[in-house]
Amino acid sequence: MHSRKPFYILVALLFIAGIASSIYRSVEHNIPFFPGEQVQSWAIDAKVSFNGQGQPAEVDFALPNDPAFEVLVENASSPGYGLNINQTEDQRRAVWSIRQASGQQSLYYRVTLVPTGKTKIKAGEELPSAKPYSWPVTELSAAEQIISEVWERSASNQSFAQQLMAKINDVNQSQNMSLLLASNTPTELFVRMLNTKEIPARIVNGLVLEDQRRRQQLDQMVQVYHDGYWKLFDVNNNIQGREDNVVLWESKGNSVLDVIGGTNSQVNFSMLQDTRPALSTSIDMMMNAQDDWDFSLYQLPIEEQSLFKGILLIPIGVLVVVFLRVIIGIKTSGTFMPVLIALAFIQTTLLTGLIGFLLIVAFGLMIRSYLSSLNLLLISRISAVIIVVIFIIGFFTLISFKLGLSEGLTITFFPMIILAWTIERMSILWEEEGPKHVFVSGGGSLFVATIAYLAMNNSLVQHWVFNFLGIHLVLLSVVLVMGQYTGYRLTELKRFKPLAGEK
Repeated sequence: MHSRKPFYILVALLFIAGIASSIYRSVEHNIPFFPGEQVQSWAIDAKVSFNGQGQPAEVDFALPNDPAFEVLVENASSPGYGLNINQTEDQRRAVWSIRQASGQQSLYYRVTLVPTGKTKIKAGEELPSAKPYSWPVTELSAAEQIISEVWERSASNQSFAQQLMAKINDVNQSQNMSLLLASNTPTELFVRMLNTKEIPARIVNGLVLEDQRRRQQLDQMVQVYHDGYWKLFDVNNNIQGREDNVVLWESKGNSVLDVIGGTNSQVNFSMLQDTRPALSTSIDMMMNAQDDWDFSLYQLPIEEQSLFKGILLIPIGVLVVVFLRVIIGIKTSGTFMPVLIALAFIQTTLLTGLIGFLLIVAFGLMIRSYLSSLNLLLISRISAVIIVVIFIIGFFTLISFKLGLSEGLTITFFPMIILAWTIERMSILWEEEGPKHVFVSGGGSLFVATIAYLAMNNSLVQHWVFNFLGIHLVLLSVVLVMGQYTGYRLTELKRFKPLAGEK
C-alpha cells in the first residue's frame, strides 16, 4: 500500500503557495481583495516662476521621491523650454532650459500621488555622519548650556530630539534660548544643536496636503537618524512623527529650486483630493513600474485579457462539478458539459440560457430520432446532428430578431459541438434506458450548470480568479483532496434510510 504522505504534502504546498502568492500580490502591488474598493489620490500642481534677464536660463526643480506616495501620473507644461528629468536611486529632479528668457516666466509641473502607507524611511547601509556646527563666540556658551541640560534628560537620539524640540517651543523661554533664536530659525537651531552632539540630522522640505488649497509653500522639517531610520520632526509646529497628509517633496537635504539666469524665483503649490478605483490605480502603478519580473495579465492586449477572463472562470466551474458529482452524487450528461453550458449562461443570462438550451435539445432529439431510423454511421449521424443544431440556433435567432427579443440573439454563444454530442448521448440513453434516465441526467446537468453559473458569475469570484492567480493553486489542491474521497455520495444515503429505523 502506497503512503499518502507525499500526496498530502503536495496538496499542502499547493494550498500554501496559492494563499501566499495572493497575499504577496495584495501587499506588494496594492491589489484590493474586494472589487469596488476606492483609494484617495492627490493631484498637485507646482508653479515655478521667475524673472528672466534676457539670457540663457536653466531651472533645476526637485521632484517628489517619497516612499509614502507613489507617482501615478506626472507631466510638465513649459512652452519653448527643453525638459529633462534626471533620476538617480534616491532623487528625481526636473531641469528646464531655454536659450533666452525675458520677463516673467512660469513653468508648471503636475503630479498625481497615491498614498502607499510606507511612512517609515530607512537609512542607507552606510551610517550617516554629522559635521559639528561651529557656533559663533556670542552663542557658544548659551548653546553649550542648553545642549548639556537637554542631554542629561535624554537616553537616545530620538529622546534628545524630543526634549530639544520641546525646549525650543517652550513659551517660557530662558535667556539663552531667546539669544539663540534671535539669530537662528527654530529649524536651523534644532539641526545645529543635534549636529553638535554628532547626531545625524538634515533639513527636508515637506508639503502638507489639504483639499482645495492654493498658493501653498513647502514647510521645512527635520529628519533625525535613530536606530537605522529617519525620524521626522516639524519644529515650527512642535510635531513629532510623520502624518499621513505630509509628502516629503525633497528629502535629501538639497535645494528645492535652483534658477540660473533668472531672479525672484519661487514655487507655489495647489492641490486637490480625489477618489479613484483601487484596482485601476494599482494597474496604472504596475504599468509605470515596468518590472520585467512582474507577471500580470494586465500586460496583455485588451482582447487577450477578455479571453482570459472567461478561461480563468473554468476552474471554478470544474470545482463545482467535482463537488456535486463526487460528494453530492448528482448525475450529469457528460462530465464537464455543465461547465461549458455555464459559460454560455454568462453570455446569455440564466433564464434566456435555460430556455434556449431546452428548446435546442428538444428539437435536436426529435431530429435525432428520425436520423436513427436511417441507420447511418456514427460519424455521419454526429455530423448531421451538428448541422441540424446550427440550423436550429440560426432559426431561433432569426425568430427572436423578428419578434424584437434581443435576449434571444445571444443563443449563438452555446457551444454547438457540445450540444450535438449531448443530443447524441441523450438519444442513445433514451433508447437504452428510457426517458426517465434522460430527464435525470439532463435535469442534473442543468442543475449543475446553474450552480456553476452562479459561482462563476459572482463579481467577487471573477475579481479573485483574474487578479490573484495563486487562487488557482488553491482550487487545484481542493480538487485533489476531493479526488481522494471514496465514501458514499449524499444522494446515496437514502438507500440506507430503512436501516436507520431498525433497532
